[in-house]
Amino acid sequence: MKLKTLIVVFLAAFVSGCGLFGGKGSSDVSRTTGWAYNSDETGNIPYESGYEQETGPGLVFIQGGTFTMGRVEQDVMYKWDNYPRRVTVASFYMDEAEVSNQDYREYTHWLSRVYPGDREKIQAALPDTMVWRSELAYNEPYVNNYFRHPAYSDYPVVGVTWEQAEAYCAWRTDRVNEQILVDKGIIQHDNTQSGQNVFTTDTYLAGLYQGTDGEEPIENADGTTRRLKWEDGIALPSYRLPTEAEWEYAALGLVGNTMQERIVERRVYPWNGDGLRTDDSKFYGSFVANFKRGRGDYMGVAGSLNDGADLPAPVGSYWPNDYGLYNMGGNVSEWVLDVYRPLSFEDVADYNPFRGNIFMNKKRDADGFLAEKDSLGRMVYVEVSPEEAANRKNYRRGYNVNYGDGDFMSSIQDDWSTPPENQKEMTDQMYEYGVTSLVSDKARVYKGGSWADGPYYLSPGTRRFLNEDESASSIGFRCAMNKVGSSLVNR
Repeated sequence: MKLKTLIVVFLAAFVSGCGLFGGKGSSDVSRTTGWAYNSDETGNIPYESGYEQETGPGLVFIQGGTFTMGRVEQDVMYKWDNYPRRVTVASFYMDEAEVSNQDYREYTHWLSRVYPGDREKIQAALPDTMVWRSELAYNEPYVNNYFRHPAYSDYPVVGVTWEQAEAYCAWRTDRVNEQILVDKGIIQHDNTQSGQNVFTTDTYLAGLYQGTDGEEPIENADGTTRRLKWEDGIALPSYRLPTEAEWEYAALGLVGNTMQERIVERRVYPWNGDGLRTDDSKFYGSFVANFKRGRGDYMGVAGSLNDGADLPAPVGSYWPNDYGLYNMGGNVSEWVLDVYRPLSFEDVADYNPFRGNIFMNKKRDADGFLAEKDSLGRMVYVEVSPEEAANRKNYRRGYNVNYGDGDFMSSIQDDWSTPPENQKEMTDQMYEYGVTSLVSDKARVYKGGSWADGPYYLSPGTRRFLNEDESASSIGFRCAMNKVGSSLVNR
């Protein structure tokens, strides 16, 4: 009887393995046609199974899921802009800690090396150190020291605008992917890069940057070599700012606070409970974040400092949350990707909610070829035209920053028959920027409390905004990256 059972089990496994009853079958043969993959005889049909995304430098895997986004305590500012609502966030990656001065100096050093003497490009990337100045405080030493002096190398970079943070993310993407290709022997480091002749992920994949071939180029099945393609899965997705929903979800860190889809303890902050001190027996009573305890109290009393930091503390200070992320409450507030609107909670989708989409295409010339690179050697993109979007069901234009809140259809007009040609100009008609409101299409959300904030802002649900071309001594940022493929695991 046992022998019969073993035979049946073996046959079932064999048949299933052959794909006859819906099994996966061999990864070397198409289950649709039976043709062999990656074979000369069948025309080298490309296929790779079991792809596993590598974790980029500095990143931590954030497993996605559903959560209640929005305020978790009384709205003491009476802004009414963060009503709770349930949303789902896809799995993604996020920096373990804020971008530090050293991280950012690596960026400005690269710019100085690649664009020597181009003061305009270099100056455009430098943090505004004047953010430390105050009319009635002696902060002048920080103007010269905070970003440049090695004593502050591991402190979070501040004085960076949203636009500068985005530019840093793009630069980091290219340097990380360049190093991946060097490590795999596909290309070699080229320290002579300059001007338009620089490696970017987009231009390399498009053939607009040649580079120097390495000793292990990518081979076809017939032994010939070829350039890297996005479909090879070697290059990583782009580093970028996290969306507001991603940042808030990651800050709450509910992954360590659930049992069978139930939240076992409500969180006001990125840690359990509503207290601001650790219950760790070795550090009992110590503050778990860097914040302003009260008027004039930034660090506590000498000999018994509370959070131990008068201004920002080094990145990686205090205790991480359950995702392993440091300083998601306190230290510096952080830019996120979203454009600010008071009623985002009513408008945005319930899956990967985000406001700020501008759909783009690669720019092409009259003959359909890719346009020349810009002055930084990057691919040029242009906004999707109304003609291109005319027959779409899921979107009708490229510029969606003010969609449903500030665009033509959401504003009061005397003549509805002639919508304006430039949708970007519509938001001011609703919000009257500089007159009755500071909201515009340039208003970007920043999240989390900082060294200069009281406990209220340490709660991940709180929202504030600042124009994308402005900066502050209390605002920094960290990067995120999409997770491709399954959201279940990070291998």
